[in-house]
Amino acid sequence: MFKENKILHISALILSLLLPIHPAVAADEGLCRPFKDADVDHTLIETMLKSAIDGTLYRIKPNSSRMGFCVESALGVVKGDFQKFNGGLTLEGDASQSMVKIDVASLETNILFIEQLLKGESFLYAEKHPDLIFVSTSFEWINDKKAILKGKLKMRGVTKPVAFFVDVTEVDGDLGDSDTIMVKATTTVHRAEFGMTSLTNMVDEKVNLCMSIEAERYIEPISKHDTGSAIKKS
Repeated sequence: MFKENKILHISALILSLLLPIHPAVAADEGLCRPFKDADVDHTLIETMLKSAIDGTLYRIKPNSSRMGFCVESALGVVKGDFQKFNGGLTLEGDASQSMVKIDVASLETNILFIEQLLKGESFLYAEKHPDLIFVSTSFEWINDKKAILKGKLKMRGVTKPVAFFVDVTEVDGDLGDSDTIMVKATTTVHRAEFGMTSLTNMVDEKVNLCMSIEAERYIEPISKHDTGSAIKKS
């Protein structure tokens, strides 16, 4: 069993999969801007800002990270990837929280007309519901590399509880102290629970969500007058 401080360190690493922040921008501008108009408890945003000051943020490396899904259909397996996503985490003992917001319109699939269908009114309805939002509620360890990340997923205007199965791999340094980590998280949702009940004879009810994230630790600039890039923790 981990000591408390070790658990907090590793929790930060796992939840960092939700943090594609821009270190060159002040925390209140770069980290929280996407959530200020979203349906997110603003106390979480305040705690997230505190974590920026504490230096417990990890930045997603977009070129080596993925957030997507796959679903069985009459045409075979449909795979989709969201190209734009951002988010954050707070780290406050047992009350640790994390958030992610995905731009639904940024979806790309391996079949063009399916992509347009999925963005349309019968499925994700990107025009009316442009964001997919996840907010964590708890973190449960299975062993030192595997865990269950529970939270609430808002999709197509409907919010439901979900649980991601998580695997963590350190890229450099000791787990809990690495500056770079790899995180994989998967879960399965039932699309009907989110109001997507069309084409049941064509598209499977179960949708597999998956994330493969390479994340790099950053902290905020030392001075407010330092408008350059954030200082990487050594």
